[in-house]
Amino acid sequence: MVKQVKGEKFPLLGEKAPAFEAQTSTGSINFPKDFLGKWVVLFSHPADFSPVCTSELASFAFMQNDFKKLGVEIVGLSVDSVASHLAWLKNIQDKIRFNGYDGEPIQFPVIADVKMEVAKKYGMIQPTISDSKAIRAVFIIDPRGKIRTILYYPLSIGRSFLEIKRIVQALQTADEFGISTPADWRPGGKVLVGTPQNMAELSQEDDMMEDADCQAWFFCTKDDPNGGMLN
Repeated sequence: MVKQVKGEKFPLLGEKAPAFEAQTSTGSINFPKDFLGKWVVLFSHPADFSPVCTSELASFAFMQNDFKKLGVEIVGLSVDSVASHLAWLKNIQDKIRFNGYDGEPIQFPVIADVKMEVAKKYGMIQPTISDSKAIRAVFIIDPRGKIRTILYYPLSIGRSFLEIKRIVQALQTADEFGISTPADWRPGGKVLVGTPQNMAELSQEDDMMEDADCQAWFFCTKDDPNGGMLN
């Protein structure tokens, strides 16, 4: 069981992202204030100059333009210093070629959280795993500054960045059109009519039901309202 500091509360889905100010590899930030109006992927990694983390930074750098097109800002974090971040990022750009990454500049900030203040606010320090390193956590935060997704990974397993992108695409589609997305949904695939909150209230005359294919009253699908344009 993860021990919490007295008075400390890990953030939950739907809550406001805990606020903080920090130094990063690209300068100081005031979070989430500086990012309101944009989607944010806030992720933590255990340590600079480590193999799994290196593969992940390279993967995020390779996909950073994909996330930009979705209106998403990427923010990294570990308990290392700014100097360590800068040296590591330069090494990645100069030496690492992985999964399509070919030395492109890493443009997103990586927070220096040497005192673990930010990591503790976000439940990234879990003593059952390590009391001196952040776990692999991902927080997807919407333009209002609310936490919409939380993912935790073990230290030895790299994340799926295509899945992180897919979650953002699903959240954006669900928010815009008031629908849900089924298992293994990808942009362009069928969506589910309604949401878990309003499905029972929908009638066959509801505008949302137009062109819907209902196998049961609780399971109606229709074409992706984005037409797959979020790919």
